Amino acid sequence: MNDRRVVITGLGAISPIGNNVQKLWEGIKENKCGIDKITAFDTSTFKATLAAEVKDYEPTEFFEPKQAKRLDRVSQFAIIAAREAFKDSGITPENTDFNKVGIFVGSGIGGLITIQNQCEVNKEKGNNRISPMFIPMSIANMPAGNISIDLGLKGESISIVTACASSTNSIGEAFRNIKAGYEDAIIAGGSEAAICQVGIGGFENMKALSTSTDPNRASIPFDKERSGFVMGEGSAIIVLEELEHAKKRGAKIYAEIVGYGATSDAYHFTSPDPEGNGGANAMKRAIEDAKIKPEEIDYINAHGTSTHLNDSIESKAVKIALGDASKNVKISSTKGNTGHLLGAAGAMEAVISIKAIEEGIIPATINYKVPDEECDLNVVPNKNIKQDVNVVMSNSLGFGGHNASIIFKKYVD
Repeated sequence: MNDRRVVITGLGAISPIGNNVQKLWEGIKENKCGIDKITAFDTSTFKATLAAEVKDYEPTEFFEPKQAKRLDRVSQFAIIAAREAFKDSGITPENTDFNKVGIFVGSGIGGLITIQNQCEVNKEKGNNRISPMFIPMSIANMPAGNISIDLGLKGESISIVTACASSTNSIGEAFRNIKAGYEDAIIAGGSEAAICQVGIGGFENMKALSTSTDPNRASIPFDKERSGFVMGEGSAIIVLEELEHAKKRGAKIYAEIVGYGATSDAYHFTSPDPEGNGGANAMKRAIEDAKIKPEEIDYINAHGTSTHLNDSIESKAVKIALGDASKNVKISSTKGNTGHLLGAAGAMEAVISIKAIEEGIIPATINYKVPDEECDLNVVPNKNIKQDVNVVMSNSLGFGGHNASIIFKKYVD
């Protein structure tokens, strides 16, 4: 059954530059930067004061007040994006067996805001006052579990936690699952909501965050003046579906997913392998899986976090994986727009990659000013490129040495 083809039939997102897919994509086309001063808490004792928060968000617009109270922000975002993607897909109980629809949705951290709040309750009021909802609100599988409950889906439901590669691994493993015949369709992606004191403080103290006070010079992937990433939040979900199943019910097909590769650096708990071999091998595996040549890749949506190590090592990895084709491939990071959504980053970038194929637009690396000889690929500085886009690779590289690459292709029957 390994020759089953897998296509994308639904997209959903809630992001720092727009609270649905249309607004997200408009933001990308307009070079919109979703980074601003943190509003979630007082940053007066923090060096990192910027983040890419979801704007104009009121939970009770999407949930009953009692339900909203019982869902951490990470699960709220996941459900919102999943509802949009599922509605977009047109899957219903009449055309699909819900026992054969899975949910592969990851989060790098889970309900961190709930964890912080309940630790404060424990300290100030004692263990008897800890909420009985603490565990079900905070554990990292709950975005997937809550989507299953919300939509009534009864297929395999799993959560992959591989730091910043979580949602790319989720999409890749969903692709393999459908290809192998286990499910007819899978809701896949990620969600993250870690903009709180302990989230920002933890990353700040390990020197991972930008301390720039200028939103347009904070998340600047591949720029020589880059100095750290900017935390983002939100969720992105795609619906993967077996081709014949999608055709039978007359679904709109956005693109086909054709390749997936995942590897480990086996090097360090936060730093990527300085030789770039782990990332390169994930890309090579994805290319081999897709049965394409490196020169067929039109665009790479890079992990491109705006940290010195990631961007230089990822550039090196692309050169190893693509060889001579790396001189011509267009590569950009959209984290200048959205910030870094940690475990949800890969899914957000998958949605952007699929829209790039659909509309023939390669997104720019925005706010790019100072070229870096270590990142000497075509990083599509500041201006989107209008061209036919047939094949896109999206990369994610996570703490712990987790590397994942997925390849999308324009659908041809």
